[in-house]
Amino acid sequence: MPTEVIYNRIAMLRAERGISRRDLAEALGVHYQTVGYLERGEYSPSLYLALRIAAYFEVPAEVIFSIEPFARLGSKELG
Repeated sequence: MPTEVIYNRIAMLRAERGISRRDLAEALGVHYQTVGYLERGEYSPSLYLALRIAAYFEVPAEVIFSIEPFARLGSKELG
């Protein structure tokens, strides 16, 4: 069975807002290494954690998470 991959923009959102992995982890109540695993796609969040991350960044979950790779910034595929 193929591995389910969840793509995310956590690192991009953190960088845009100047938030460290430790700060995000503390706000979410997880270990800072968990944030790194999430960002690298080595760990898929539970629905609960995904919704908490979306709430933290104040954006819909679909802005952060996808089952398809996100278009690269600056690509013509961005609407």
